[in-house]
Amino acid sequence: MESTDEQLCRAVAERAPGAFDVLVERYQERAYRIAWSIVRDREEAKDCSQDAFLRLHEAAGSFAGQSKFSTWFYRIVVNCCLDRQRRHRGWRRLLGWRDRRDDAADEPDPVERAPAPFEDPVEGLDAERRMSRVWALVDELSPQQRAAVTLSCREGLATKEIAAVLSLSEATVRVHLHRALAMLRRRLGDEA
Repeated sequence: MESTDEQLCRAVAERAPGAFDVLVERYQERAYRIAWSIVRDREEAKDCSQDAFLRLHEAAGSFAGQSKFSTWFYRIVVNCCLDRQRRHRGWRRLLGWRDRRDDAADEPDPVERAPAPFEDPVEGLDAERRMSRVWALVDELSPQQRAAVTLSCREGLATKEIAAVLSLSEATVRVHLHRALAMLRRRLGDEA
């Protein structure tokens, strides 16, 4: 019988061999995706997700089980990203560094490169173009809106869970999602 994430977290707190490795395997890709949706840089996203796993290892004993493990862990990932952005913001302003996103504008979104089920190639091409455009527009959203959209659309989290992950009220999450979707509809409508 496979252990639940909550059981594995307790096992990590008790330093049971292998428990941490299983959690890393289960959450590594999701942690990276969430981090990337916030920082928009491959190396920064890798660093943030690694930091999140280190914090998980250190803080596993503080997981009280009042929420799902995934909600608790996603909050750690988001905090790592926001902490990293706060630490680097002053240096970038002071030194006049360019935003790395400008350097990587041609690079496709890692989420878009995920394999998809087989479709008719003509329909698939049209859908791929539309989705590429949608995710390009998502890139223009604020970090909070991007995170809310990613957690909702890619991770399938409910508003309550997104609120817990982002440390926001459910009403604020709904506002972020509403404004993000309104902007996306407006921009996509303008291009039609």
